[in-house]
Amino acid sequence: MKAAIIYTSITGNTEVLAEQIYEVMVAEDISVDLITVDEFDYNTLADYDFLAVGTYTWDNGEIPLEMEELFTAFETQDVKHIMTGVFGTGDSFYPYYCGAVDLFRDMLYVQTDLAVTLKVELMPQQEDLSRAKQFSRRLVRPLVTV
Repeated sequence: MKAAIIYTSITGNTEVLAEQIYEVMVAEDISVDLITVDEFDYNTLADYDFLAVGTYTWDNGEIPLEMEELFTAFETQDVKHIMTGVFGTGDSFYPYYCGAVDLFRDMLYVQTDLAVTLKVELMPQQEDLSRAKQFSRRLVRPLVTV
């Protein structure tokens, strides 16, 4: 089984959350790649069994420019077999809190086997670690023995 976390971060908040999720998966003995979207090879998208997508939200609830190609790849490739999760950080001050997470969630629900979503206010805090653990475990549930 092949798993990855693909993310982008402008302030470092989403990167911290991606790293927390990565550490939880490694602690569960899941072999997982941690990849920034700029380093991701879109030709390998369908090779994964589990994918977590991490994004911040841009402007008024929009997907950041660097994530648009990944969004399109999910829409145009045969990825129905992939179990996915989407996570992100945002500021509830804005009217579309974590709007990019919602846009990815809706698309992934149609295109993949969406398992879980996680939104975190600004910089992840210690109490968010338990939410990162839940996210990770729900995403890779078929791999984790109970």
